[in-house]
Amino acid sequence: MTRAAIALLMLATFAPLGAQSGSDAAQREAHEILAEMIGINTSLDRGDVTPLAEKLAARFRAAGVPEADIAVIGPEEKNRNFVVRIRGKGDDKPVLFLAHLDVVDALREDWTVDPFTLLEQDGWYYGRGTIDDKGPATTLVAGALALVRSGVQPKRDVILALTSGEENGDEPGVEWLLKNHRQLVEAAYVFNFDAGGPAIDHGKLAWLELQSAEKVYWSVTLSARNAGGHSSLPRKDNAIYQMAAALRRLEAFRFPLHLTEISRAQLAARAAFVPAREAAMIRAAIAVPMRATAVERLAALSPAYNALVRTTCIPTMLRGGHAENALPALAEVTVNCRFVPGESAEQTMRVLRRVVADTGIVIAEINPAKPSAASPLLPERLALVRAASMATWGRELPITPVQENGATDGLFFRNAGIPVYGLYGIAMPVDENRLHGRDERIPVKSFVEGVVFATALIRAAANE
Repeated sequence: MTRAAIALLMLATFAPLGAQSGSDAAQREAHEILAEMIGINTSLDRGDVTPLAEKLAARFRAAGVPEADIAVIGPEEKNRNFVVRIRGKGDDKPVLFLAHLDVVDALREDWTVDPFTLLEQDGWYYGRGTIDDKGPATTLVAGALALVRSGVQPKRDVILALTSGEENGDEPGVEWLLKNHRQLVEAAYVFNFDAGGPAIDHGKLAWLELQSAEKVYWSVTLSARNAGGHSSLPRKDNAIYQMAAALRRLEAFRFPLHLTEISRAQLAARAAFVPAREAAMIRAAIAVPMRATAVERLAALSPAYNALVRTTCIPTMLRGGHAENALPALAEVTVNCRFVPGESAEQTMRVLRRVVADTGIVIAEINPAKPSAASPLLPERLALVRAASMATWGRELPITPVQENGATDGLFFRNAGIPVYGLYGIAMPVDENRLHGRDERIPVKSFVEGVVFATALIRAAANE
């Protein structure tokens, strides 16, 4: 469907959408769902996703979705996934909307508020998962329920998959569903509400990020071993010294520059929203042919730019020794790498061995890498996003393609041959960085708009 056709469809069929999804009753329900989400500890350390999945299933049953189209499913009783299908009248493949229900754990003593009780304060909602990923998931639930209650059967099936396991490598979640129950999540494409989204820059709604590629998560262990001994008899071949020397070499090393089609497009779009000097540096960095000095200048501006233009490998955990009066027989470091799409674990391993430059240090892969190809930015997908933007904010926000530095469940769908586009409708200030951290929060106004956006996007995609 063309962009113009989608716009007409939105105007003709869903003109009351903003009023419906922004109504007091709809927003009260969305607040209630968010409070329910936050109130259940779904961390994989101390919590359980299944009780929340069951509560969500009950909401869709009450809305009239047949039992056969609702699944609370997983490999074990704990941490099950919630999948619901809203039946359409056509034969086209479904569109799937994805978010995850599990969260990173949070301790009460680390927060100034209770992380597992939704708190509204000074225009913000506080609680673990408000941004990652229960806030976006709530907007999807609200939007899907609105579609069910509208009484209008969409052209195609809509699948809502709210999953478990994203924060720990996805053992019971998307990967498991694709391997064991693919028919539940088979789709033409996926909108993943765990990446991208609208940005607030200097207090103003500025652009909308659309993630279509991500760097590859891969970790290795570096191990140095020797005979150890008594600490009163120091030796030159101390395992900790040996490891420290290797880490200094790794610290000084920079992986080769590697700009992809998506990272170039991301930088080009970013140039419109930064100061003139920074914009000029971006334009120089993305010039063809690439000038390494220009890209390195940009990389030096911030960790975000540096991560966008090259593979990174960083030590994240350190272990060594067993007693304060004994020389260490083992020093071990975990190094987490995020390599650029198009590169490989084998290639990165070769570079690490060359940089460490010590055959006495063993480098071992912890888990196999799971690379995924970029999803094509098709005009019809962009048109859906623009239509939802228009329905929410009354204008089409500029769309910025994104190559995610982190990892999402989108990689499993991409590896299954299903394109994935990461975005949600909760606008966040660009300088707000509490994801996985203390006092995680989202603006109340952004959450309200996020419900409207999700409702609009679901309906537009369902009738594409």
